[in-house]
Amino acid sequence: MTHPITPPPELVQQWWEQADQYQDDPKTYFDYVATEAAQWGADQELLACGNYLKQCAQWEEEDVTEFYNYRRPKPPSLKEQALMALEDGDTASGASLTSAEVCIIRRALESIHD
Repeated sequence: MTHPITPPPELVQQWWEQADQYQDDPKTYFDYVATEAAQWGADQELLACGNYLKQCAQWEEEDVTEFYNYRRPKPPSLKEQALMALEDGDTASGASLTSAEVCIIRRALESIHD
């Protein structure tokens, strides 16, 4: 008997196939699948909690959506990352940017269509 939070075999197979890009590094290979499985399980639990809140606590759909967004915030956009990098690097006179900050700003600039 499978537990409702156990991923379907097809999904596990998909994760193994996606992990093939890391086959030269067994630790990364297995970490990839473990991370995907943990994220999938956490997402299933979050959905179950949201459904419970709608049914038992009589939350409105907007409240549940806000709950989901709070628990799974979207990462900042490339533009937001670049602006944060500039703000972080511009804290004092003679301030400089790290190579990671320069990379983010470069990617943001390269994404702008001429």
